[in-house]
Amino acid sequence: MTTHGLDVAADVRTHFTWDYTQSRPALTKLYEKGKVSQWNATTDIDWTPEVNWGEPDPTVTEEERAQLDEFMGFRSADSPFANFDDAKRTELGWEFQTWMVSQFMHGEQGALVATARLVETVPDIDSKYYAANQVADEARHVEAYAHYLEDKLQRSYPISGPLQALLVDIMEEKRWDITYLGMQIMVEGLALAAFGLGNVIFRDPVIKQITDYVMRDEARHVAFGVLSLQDYYPQLTSAELAEREEFLLEATDLMYQRFLLEQVWERVGIDVEAGKAYAKDNPLMIIFRQMLFSKIVPNVNKLGLLTPKVRDRFEDLQVLQFKDAVDSATEELAAAESTADAA
Repeated sequence: MTTHGLDVAADVRTHFTWDYTQSRPALTKLYEKGKVSQWNATTDIDWTPEVNWGEPDPTVTEEERAQLDEFMGFRSADSPFANFDDAKRTELGWEFQTWMVSQFMHGEQGALVATARLVETVPDIDSKYYAANQVADEARHVEAYAHYLEDKLQRSYPISGPLQALLVDIMEEKRWDITYLGMQIMVEGLALAAFGLGNVIFRDPVIKQITDYVMRDEARHVAFGVLSLQDYYPQLTSAELAEREEFLLEATDLMYQRFLLEQVWERVGIDVEAGKAYAKDNPLMIIFRQMLFSKIVPNVNKLGLLTPKVRDRFEDLQVLQFKDAVDSATEELAAAESTADAA
């Protein structure tokens, strides 16, 4: 029987450990938090509110809407949205929400599959325990987002090309640490920031509930990646670290391309290249991408991978939120880990 999806071939080495001693207290603590923080997408989310796709947000004032229109360039003669009336602009906002939630869902399935791979390949029992717990988290996230898209929005987007390419790269890898680097540090790190940003712009209480619950889990997931790699990477040779650097650079490029919003422009009838150029240069979109990468930069630095080459790429793509990002990296990481402790 053929199903709609994607097959990725991989040469993977399964690792069994016969040492069942839990010798990594930080991971043990994270695992315990994960066990007591489970929630049920069926019963803990209030699915009863109506979601009126295409309707304007009644909480936004006319003044706020006018300010946003000006900042987004909607009122500029050379804007790709110049001929959009209020209804079309509202539709664009809903399409963006639909696209974001769809990519959340696809990314969460990527995390589901990648973390299952980690259970199979990581060398120590502490990591296997926590990864297994995270697999249950990710299944719940996919379930919640799929239910929302199908029953509340009744529409969705296919996975974006750059996200699919990154998931393929991650799942073709047989080195367990690169699975961590690609999924826990890059994909999950960006997702953690995206969830927070999404809840500022999302237009209904149902998705805000879902994302609030998911964020509690994601903070632990990112911390899992950092804790698992921060002791391992100092053991690698310069040649091995250079391979991780190249993977990181490729992942960064793909994640940047993902937020040029090609699929959204196509659906709302904007010339795709004009839309991508707008997304690349609009000040609000630049700030948006900087905020998305705000969780990635300190964690990459913590792992010793914020090399001059990586930093230059971040700066070229305008995803460094602050010029002193390296100096503030420790503070940013501490905040993320504090969130994980509170979850």
